[in-house]
Amino acid sequence: MVTLGLERLVRDERELVAGRRIGLVTNHTGLDRELRPAADLLRAAGAGIAAFFAPEHGLRGAVEDEKDVASTVDPRTGVPVHSLYFHRGGQEGGGPEPAMLDGLDALVYDIQDIGSRHYTFVATLLHCARSAAAAGLPLIVCDRPNPITGLHPEGNLVAPGCESFLGIAPYPIRHAMTAGELALYFRDELGVGRDVHVVRMAGWRRSMWWEDTGLPFVPPSPSAPGVDMALLYPGTCLLEGTSVSEGRGYTKPYELVGAPWIDGERLAGDLAAAGLAGVLVRPAAFRPFGMRYAGEDCEGVQFHVVERDAVRPVALGVRLLATLLRLHGERMTFRLPHFDRLAGSEVLRRDLLAGRPAEEILADWNAELASFLPVRARHLLYE
Repeated sequence: MVTLGLERLVRDERELVAGRRIGLVTNHTGLDRELRPAADLLRAAGAGIAAFFAPEHGLRGAVEDEKDVASTVDPRTGVPVHSLYFHRGGQEGGGPEPAMLDGLDALVYDIQDIGSRHYTFVATLLHCARSAAAAGLPLIVCDRPNPITGLHPEGNLVAPGCESFLGIAPYPIRHAMTAGELALYFRDELGVGRDVHVVRMAGWRRSMWWEDTGLPFVPPSPSAPGVDMALLYPGTCLLEGTSVSEGRGYTKPYELVGAPWIDGERLAGDLAAAGLAGVLVRPAAFRPFGMRYAGEDCEGVQFHVVERDAVRPVALGVRLLATLLRLHGERMTFRLPHFDRLAGSEVLRRDLLAGRPAEEILADWNAELASFLPVRARHLLYE
């Protein structure tokens, strides 16, 4: 049985929060195994919740993807909620401003991630580490499982100068780390954060999928309904930066992809021939009820995960992009700068448009990854 960092904080390390005024960076996933909110548990442990800080999708997880989160007051507790996600002057999200931290004794972070660099909650963690350090506050990170295991890191690194809220630092797309491990990496390798305390989980092993933890799964965002989606997301999320739908606004986001101009049968056949590990590919037709191509008939494919440990989602995503360009290059376009931010630089887009084979692109990425693995190893907390 896995004991969450939140559960260990209020049971074994409550001296970190008892009698202190804290700011709580959390959302609807900040729950224990009995689905009790972090705020209630921290209050019972003697902490005073003076402020909430909400990431993308808001404190309750109901705000649509890429939409501003408003600052407000939590109706349940009467505590102010400060938004950490917004689009303003070319900036997308950030950390607490100094005035928001006045009077606090500590900042506590407790949010469930899904294991991909593109997912913005870890970017919020880095910004919170920076803000807490500037204010002289300790940052307490309640660690949680990586739902797609702590194994098989995959993908390129964000190029210097290309950091964004979708790629906040030079680590791989599938990082195979926990939020606590990333917080230590930010502090020790990037110099972001100072007084960072990670409350470790008990009983978690790197080979565990979410179902192995015995914990209930709470969808961390409106388009993140389950573990298979989380596993495919590091690769299929790249489609967000193209004219192809990544399946948001329909029943299987990031598992089902397509567009009105795609030949689903041909795409499925070519992808099946590519030998994508751990998945079966079928042609699919769908009509999104929201997001891109809402109300239009689309064709594409659905990826069915049949052997999770074999799936390499980033390789799948690169091969998918290369195949789409080969079959439908006259219709497939890139949304800039969004695609380059997802990819960590402009290099992937340029390579794909030049017709460079996916295998060569992935070989370059594996070389980048090899340089990161010793760095990653220094910050792993679990075997």
